Amino acid sequence: MKLLVAIKRVVDYNVKIRVKGDGSDVELANVKMGINPFCEIAVEEGVRLREAGIASELVVVTFGPDAAAEQLRYALALGADRARHYVTDEMLAPLTVARALHQVCELEQPDLVLLGKQSIDSDNNQVAQMLAALNEWPLATCASVLKVEAGELLVTREIDGGLETLGMLLPAVVSADLRLNEPRFASLPNIMKAKRKPLDSAPFSTLAVEVANQTRLLGVMAPPARSAGIKVGSVDELVDKLKHEAKVLP
Repeated sequence: MKLLVAIKRVVDYNVKIRVKGDGSDVELANVKMGINPFCEIAVEEGVRLREAGIASELVVVTFGPDAAAEQLRYALALGADRARHYVTDEMLAPLTVARALHQVCELEQPDLVLLGKQSIDSDNNQVAQMLAALNEWPLATCASVLKVEAGELLVTREIDGGLETLGMLLPAVVSADLRLNEPRFASLPNIMKAKRKPLDSAPFSTLAVEVANQTRLLGVMAPPARSAGIKVGSVDELVDKLKHEAKVLP
């Protein structure tokens, strides 16, 4: 079984986000970048499937600037076999990304495509669904458990009030949730080995996908600062403040 994992370059989740002075976007200059956490979970699941002998090859792909090669190298250090990098400085809409992945699927012919359920910057949660529709493949979103038994893919999802297990034939598309696994850390020897693994780079235009954005960014603003809390001396005082100051009680 051949796996394809799509990853996205985002601001590292440990970094405190700062808004540009003109409110046009998030400040990215001199900011640490990393793999989107949900995408890293998808890479880890692909590595585990290959280590278990279920998958024979794991390919990672991204669409982004030249600097995104760093995230691909890290995915190779985690255990991916090779990488594809389609270089663009454009901000790609989810539908454009899905169309680009559709073209990559035509080239690679994977049996399973793994993605993070959403990115922590745009937070759209759309690409997996769109890709499955374009490929006309089965889809399972927000996977918390993934198994392959007798040629069938079994995906467990957390739903309101319990768990749901879906069975589907390959090829398929699956998006990863937080509880699917806990990603490993790349060891120094594996980071060195990753430098020798294949990383093919090409302009995004080679995929012949039109970069069409259906939405435009009007502005970015930081959330208002929260006022400090206060202590009250009794329940009666609390109820009085909730009624007359906060006005959340009748």
